[in-house]
Amino acid sequence: MDTTTSGTPTIQYHNIPDQPITTIVATQLPTFQRQQHHCFGDSSPGEFPLSANPSIVLHVLTACNLYPQDLAKLEATCSFFKQPANFAPDFNLSLSELAALDMCQKRSIFKPMTTEQLQHLKQRCGGSWKLVLRFLLAGEACSRREKSQVIAGPGHSIAVTSKGVVYAFGSNSSGQLGHGTSEDEWQPRPIRALQGIRIIQATAATGRTMLISDSGQVYAFGKDSFGETEIGNQGSKMVTTPHIVESLKNIFVVQAAIGNFFTAVLSREGTVYTFSWGSDGKLCHQTDPNDVEPRPLLGALEHIPVVQIAAGFCYLLCLACQSNGMSVYSVGCGLGGKLGHGSKTDEKYPRLIEQFQALNLQPIMVAAGAWHAAVLGQDGRICTWGWGRYGCLGHGNEECESVPKVVEELRNVKADHVATGDYTTFVVSDNGDVYSFGCGESANLGHNLENDEQGDMHGNVLTPKLVTSMKQTNERVVQISMTNSIYWNAHTCALTESGKVYAFGAGDKGQLGVELGADQIERGKPERVDIDLGLCS
Repeated sequence: MDTTTSGTPTIQYHNIPDQPITTIVATQLPTFQRQQHHCFGDSSPGEFPLSANPSIVLHVLTACNLYPQDLAKLEATCSFFKQPANFAPDFNLSLSELAALDMCQKRSIFKPMTTEQLQHLKQRCGGSWKLVLRFLLAGEACSRREKSQVIAGPGHSIAVTSKGVVYAFGSNSSGQLGHGTSEDEWQPRPIRALQGIRIIQATAATGRTMLISDSGQVYAFGKDSFGETEIGNQGSKMVTTPHIVESLKNIFVVQAAIGNFFTAVLSREGTVYTFSWGSDGKLCHQTDPNDVEPRPLLGALEHIPVVQIAAGFCYLLCLACQSNGMSVYSVGCGLGGKLGHGSKTDEKYPRLIEQFQALNLQPIMVAAGAWHAAVLGQDGRICTWGWGRYGCLGHGNEECESVPKVVEELRNVKADHVATGDYTTFVVSDNGDVYSFGCGESANLGHNLENDEQGDMHGNVLTPKLVTSMKQTNERVVQISMTNSIYWNAHTCALTESGKVYAFGAGDKGQLGVELGADQIERGKPERVDIDLGLCS
């Protein structure tokens, strides 16, 4: 290979840290004079045997599932990888660009796109298939898109296998389980109305559930209206089986998030749309509070692709994918400082949270609790901010923080997952250890007396505490979800690497997937739910 020296001014490309990776714009390289070192006859300097078979190289690059930054480094260091490969579908693309395109085409949300849609996505991401791949991978990583997942909604739970089969159990007073009835059910069972439809993402709120299929369709059931307040007479009509949301049929949706006053969806191109809560321009638009037409989130994010959204009680977080790295924007109610801008004022348009630059932290996942928020950094650090009631920020007190602050008690832990609920926070480390802090009122933090004789399973926890009861399962946890509503007693669900689901906390409606005794309303110790997402997927 002919390599370029570090400092060669003729190679021009954006800054390429390991994360994030940005598009490479390389100019024609001058001939690099060096002594010949090769083992194959009269081969020219810089040639290597596989250069005669670029299709083999392309196959290796694709089969190895290289990260976008690895493909970019190949282009930056070897002219063979950045010259036109003369392969279909675009003879001008380099091998690394073609490899990125091939890996993009493996994604179910990418396959049905038209040529025009693909080019639009490419330009929106920065003009490179490597950047499109980075955009898709980031979305999959932070929301478990197309992977098994479990959701602990208010009083009910949803479990999705990697093949898209959906199980629902718990409270069903509004038909939010999708089984065609309004009877509570503790036994997990698949939603039969979805047979033949692959679901890739789920979200739940009080009395309602939303599911996203691999074809970008949104299915909703439970309360019929989006974004109504939890107290009031709205949403009296029930939908007990999944129905397509007609107003979203022309938008290919990949994620949904439900707040108390609004619902947000994310399109595969990275555009955010919101329903309702439009009075006074709270979310960029002047509409009736009960308007169910999707309205694009205007302002700073109009031309920046978003990879993940997270909704709190009255605010929205957006993880955006920009040329200089990942960034977080917030919009909505600023009470308690939960928008992260150093104040408690509302924001009607998305505003960049600047504190992460000062912390030198690259966000890769956002979590929006009812009144507080958290971010996972690429280096494994956790930041929290907002209302610190019950110690949910993990800083050892109950004070508000109006800008993101690193949780120092986790400085020796490299996290790879974070989840927030109603004044509760869970963190999963890269070795599968689980930490929790905040409100323990419903025994939903997992700190039960059996494992900690000096503790109180209902006590508040002001700093991160290891959930030893999860360690005893001998299962590596990969995802945590907890109730995110102030109107319900909380419960928590944990998904392991092998596909097993554990649940603890409030269980009076069957949301733990077990039938409790007559005098039981909760469980403080994680118990296995009778469903295996590994076998199902």
